[in-house]
Amino acid sequence: MKTFAYNRLLIFFIIAGLAAALVIDAGRHEVETKNNQIDLAIDYEGLLELAAREGKSTERVLKDAKNAGITSLAVYETTFKKLNENGKANATPGSSILAAYHGGTLTDENWRTLAAEGKIIGSTVYVTGNDAATFAEVKEDLIHRLGNKRIEVLNVGNEEVLAVKAHYESFLKMNLGMPTDEMKAVNAAGFHVIARPSNYEDCSPEDVKAVFDRLKGIDISEVVFSGPQSLGATKSLQATIDAMKERDLTLGLIEAPSQLQFYNQEGMREIAKNIGYNKVARLYSIPKDEQPKLKIAVAVERWSNTDRERNIRINLMRIYDKPAPDMSLYETNMTYFRDTRDLLLAKGYTLGKAGTFENYYPSRILRALVMVGAAAAGILYLSLVIPYLNRRSRLQYLLFALCGIIAALPLILGSDGNKIRLVAALAAANVFPAIAVIAWLDRFRGQKDKEIFSLKKIILTAVLAIAATSLLSFVGAAYLSGALSDTEYFLEFNIFRGIKLTFVLPMILVAIAFLQRFDIWGGKMDDTPGFVNQFKKILDMPVKIKTLIGFGVVALAMIVFVARSGHTSGMPVSNAEIQFRAFLEQAFYARPRSKELLIGHPAFMLAVMAFLRKWPTMVLFALVLLATIGQGSMVETFAHMRTPIFMSAVRGAGGVALGAALGAIALVLVECWQKLMAKARTKFSD
Repeated sequence: MKTFAYNRLLIFFIIAGLAAALVIDAGRHEVETKNNQIDLAIDYEGLLELAAREGKSTERVLKDAKNAGITSLAVYETTFKKLNENGKANATPGSSILAAYHGGTLTDENWRTLAAEGKIIGSTVYVTGNDAATFAEVKEDLIHRLGNKRIEVLNVGNEEVLAVKAHYESFLKMNLGMPTDEMKAVNAAGFHVIARPSNYEDCSPEDVKAVFDRLKGIDISEVVFSGPQSLGATKSLQATIDAMKERDLTLGLIEAPSQLQFYNQEGMREIAKNIGYNKVARLYSIPKDEQPKLKIAVAVERWSNTDRERNIRINLMRIYDKPAPDMSLYETNMTYFRDTRDLLLAKGYTLGKAGTFENYYPSRILRALVMVGAAAAGILYLSLVIPYLNRRSRLQYLLFALCGIIAALPLILGSDGNKIRLVAALAAANVFPAIAVIAWLDRFRGQKDKEIFSLKKIILTAVLAIAATSLLSFVGAAYLSGALSDTEYFLEFNIFRGIKLTFVLPMILVAIAFLQRFDIWGGKMDDTPGFVNQFKKILDMPVKIKTLIGFGVVALAMIVFVARSGHTSGMPVSNAEIQFRAFLEQAFYARPRSKELLIGHPAFMLAVMAFLRKWPTMVLFALVLLATIGQGSMVETFAHMRTPIFMSAVRGAGGVALGAALGAIALVLVECWQKLMAKARTKFSD
């Protein structure tokens, strides 16, 4: 039987790297635990709409929303569409004024005089104001957006009028700056303001200054830019950075619809980097077309899961457009707000301005130890699949020294080492699950016991084996987290690249090791032809149509397996699985992943039975590969750095426990089936 030695020096450095990773991970957990305040917000316009639709006063609606848990109201820039509706200012096309003049319905003498003198231009928009403060702000913003050359100030009687060269329909929709009156009304009602300014065309530092001057004296919780650009992009970002730093404002970044990273507003990364990542919070809003399909309880649960799993700290809610059964529209929305507040408080969150991560960048020395440990793990794996290397310790030491220096040197020299950290994380996500499964195989291969194992003993052996193997896989999770943990990864400015690869590569690594240890054709553990010879045999096999179909089915299953993972595949998930996931989310602190719970861990338990009962080696091979899916998935969970490390650990441990239980049930069913078949064969032979 081929035996493979486990190099103790490499194991020593792996343990040293693990200790460093655990220190980093403990610091990460502390940082994540401190960041537990949620800004429960809704659009100010949404509450005004609710008040109008329900015939209630704005004061009553604001008061009830405050009592229901809303902490901030988002205020957007005003437009002439809104100003025309609220009557504080008006924009009228010159063509309408001329039509009224010629039709005899223009009664104001001052306007009639201007029309008679030919001073009213049909293509010009005329702006009047009924509120002096609003008109002054509109005038100021129009000058910033359009310039003085497109605006002429007229005196119509005692009234100042702006004659603006603009397309009327586009003019009505144009942003006109942050409305001071709305922001003051929001503060007066006891809410913080989420400011939603947009950018100017060819934005200048003076334009940026005008925006932040408008925010003076306003209680701002966060600034979340509207539109495809951040304020100041692209030439005046420094003015925005300086203004936000001076006012100590938090930047809110809108999570992308794919729930991966952000809606990419030009300039947002530069602003975040320069104001400090400790002044950045992640914002999520349930998509407008999705919310009507969700019952209140489901939407409330969505917020809880979102905040816990993705470190969202600004919950920008929307009003429901239709009432829930046996409720009015008003009761529906207040119940929605209140239930969300109550669940978040029950989960241990506080409500207020959005919490942010403190700047967390672990010691470079600790990182370097993690890099060295990852290099040791890589060499250890190679020694476990290459017999020539396994027999030559000095060659292992040489390769380890070379890889360890390459991995650690950038960090020792003072670099953040982001690229080498990604390589180390990728190695940890793939190599450690493979080593864990290989170690389990070697442990079982070393057993000399020839007894026929009872079902009870098989279950006990399988439970102990999956626990020990999973613990080794968790070493890889600690390494992955230790390699990447910092504030930029928590906020997803940086993300782990290679998640798709981690679904497949551990199986390939284990398959190579398996073929070095077992003869899948002859079912032997001794004198196995090795990986290369067996792989050649596979390539030389004559292929029958049914075999080709079988491989096609397996390939299709693997494509679906990989494509359904992650956020950007577009592969749909069945409604039954969605409901099953929802059940698990409600039943557990952290929902175990389906591929671990339903595939990997039960297959591991069956693989133990296959080994102990001497099933055909090809069957054992298939079960071991399926078992590797569960081990790899546990580690890959930690690649989602936005998810708190404690939650990832609980998710993995819960998956092992529940998956082992399902596996035990599968073992019982297999045992019953085998006994049933044995009785049937005996009866048939008689």
